[in-house]
Amino acid sequence: MKQKTISIMGCGWLGLPLAQELVKLGFRVKGSTTTPGKMALLRAKGIEPFLLSFPENSTKTDLENFLAADVLVFNIPPSRSSNETNAYEALLERVLEAAPPALTSILFVSSTSVYPDLNREVRETDAVATATASSLMLRSEFLVQRVPDKKSTLVRFGGLMGGTRHPGRFLAGKTEVPQPESPVNMIHLTDCVGLLTAIIQQEKWGFTFNACAPEHPSRREFYTHAAGRLSLTPPSFAPQAEDKYKRINSDLIQQELPYTFQFPDPLQCLGSPGF
Repeated sequence: MKQKTISIMGCGWLGLPLAQELVKLGFRVKGSTTTPGKMALLRAKGIEPFLLSFPENSTKTDLENFLAADVLVFNIPPSRSSNETNAYEALLERVLEAAPPALTSILFVSSTSVYPDLNREVRETDAVATATASSLMLRSEFLVQRVPDKKSTLVRFGGLMGGTRHPGRFLAGKTEVPQPESPVNMIHLTDCVGLLTAIIQQEKWGFTFNACAPEHPSRREFYTHAAGRLSLTPPSFAPQAEDKYKRINSDLIQQELPYTFQFPDPLQCLGSPGF
């Protein structure tokens, strides 16, 4: 069987461990970075490195060589500034337009930020990707789904934790934090990598998946406990004024793959070796 090539655009917090896992499983992996000093690190881990930083450091040939693969994982987190928002869409369009015929599948890393606070459990059908959506990520999802002759899957991750991202630091010492009784929607790095790997291995294309741990402790319980794990001052919370929340349902990804979460309860995983 021909060895498949996976190109991972963005080898940071999530992309690098994903690349390492795919290398371990026998895939040929290409990884992009915007940092020249990271090229040697990628190469040392068995990843074919590409320095891609648009428009200043990359040529059309660089991008074409990077995209010579079977699967593209687009894993570039957008910035919050409006200027960077425009740059993100332009980058995504440029990459998608350059995708060669041999690249058959795209795995796009999205976010549960696409859902408004509906004060209930939300599923994948509660946010629809369109060209005119107010959400940058929904517009981006639409672009990915519209690429001719490519299969795609979108993964909407919840709050990211694990590795260098310890939630104990997120709200430590803050006061009057709102919505103390609202549920948190978190996912550990181990499960992020596991889910993306399973999608690639099982070739689950044509889906939109929510990806959050099945358990949803309250903000008060979770962030108080998280700060305590680091011996930091826990946040203090304002009274619960009104319902303003969403509870992300991830049943579909567990049914379709199927996948068993390594860290189904965000509270329990705070004391795990993953931190």
